[in-house]
Amino acid sequence: MKLDVDPATGSASYSVPLKRRRQAGQAISFSQQRSLRSSARLQKRVATAKREDTRSSGSQASEYYGILRVGTPPQEFEVVFDTGSGNLIIPSTACGSDACRMHRRFNSTASRTAVDVAFAENPDDQVKPNGDRDVVTITFGTGEISGIFMKDHICLGDICTHGNFISVTEETEQPFSLVPFDGIFGLGLPQMSQAPHFNVLDCMIRDKVLKKNLFSVFLAADDRDESEISFGEFKSERMADQLFWVPVSNPGYWQVEMEDVAVGDKLQGLCNGKCQAAVDTGTSLLAGPSDVVRTLTKRLGVKEDCSNFDSLPDLGFVMAGHTLKLTAEDYVDRDGHTCTLSLMTMDVPPPKGPLFIFGDPLLRKYYTVYDRENLQVGFAMAAQPRRGDGKA
Repeated sequence: MKLDVDPATGSASYSVPLKRRRQAGQAISFSQQRSLRSSARLQKRVATAKREDTRSSGSQASEYYGILRVGTPPQEFEVVFDTGSGNLIIPSTACGSDACRMHRRFNSTASRTAVDVAFAENPDDQVKPNGDRDVVTITFGTGEISGIFMKDHICLGDICTHGNFISVTEETEQPFSLVPFDGIFGLGLPQMSQAPHFNVLDCMIRDKVLKKNLFSVFLAADDRDESEISFGEFKSERMADQLFWVPVSNPGYWQVEMEDVAVGDKLQGLCNGKCQAAVDTGTSLLAGPSDVVRTLTKRLGVKEDCSNFDSLPDLGFVMAGHTLKLTAEDYVDRDGHTCTLSLMTMDVPPPKGPLFIFGDPLLRKYYTVYDRENLQVGFAMAAQPRRGDGKA
């Protein structure tokens, strides 16, 4: 994609094309659940954390991913751009598991600018010979990784910064052996990062390489059309109506306050005045607290044989005086004569939860803008390309 540079400041915007891969089976979620750190020798394994069961039987997982370059000379990786986690995570050549070996791995010895970092709070301090270093384990919605800390150059196209990232030394077979991408580019707010220098978006802002301190996401509804994530700008041509803004209510996730859920035109009274929702580009379905999802599943009444598909009501999420409406085409995964509700249970523990997760079904319907400077999320109906057959 073309780099758009401001000649006065040298800052730029850049759009990364995103590939989409679908697969049947367990839904994918890289929503960050927990992070554990241990100051220890590399060989010592950190205790694992219990994961929530986020299975959704028969669901169609979907992942969007694009290209990132790390190191000097640059090593290329395909990464998920994930607003539900806070760190850049890339497999390293030190990881010998089957899941790691199936993907491109970062070779620190091949980069002349790579630095082995001992502790997250001291991002420039190298590991001393035979010295201790931090080992971190991060648990996601559907998987877990362990790794060490590195610092190097990080580039999206010609937009470059330098920052810290997690170099993976162990990862679970599920889901990492199944995914086509190599790593995760965490775009959550710095409260989700190991330390400030681990938040790559903030590193870009620090280095003043972006035209605007924001990014935007367009997910195409049709696989024949190109999805993209744009850094430093949002695009009016990607919007079918006016953008409206919702303030971030609890920084960490791009988390916003939601007033209620609607089925058809009827408010369901499920929020007791307010709910919380995280806008999460790393989750392939919609998700919510178990009790609320059970209620909505019953009230929507999606039949497995699709016999009532054409009469299913809209599902709406009410916020800031607007309703984000999804039709059955958006919130039901239809595979031939089998229909599955694209809504899974995910019980995010306090203080981050309980909350809804707005994943791919909503993000294909709505163009989203993530404003780091003003701490707000923008929503507009996505302008999906229209084809000669009259279908979007």
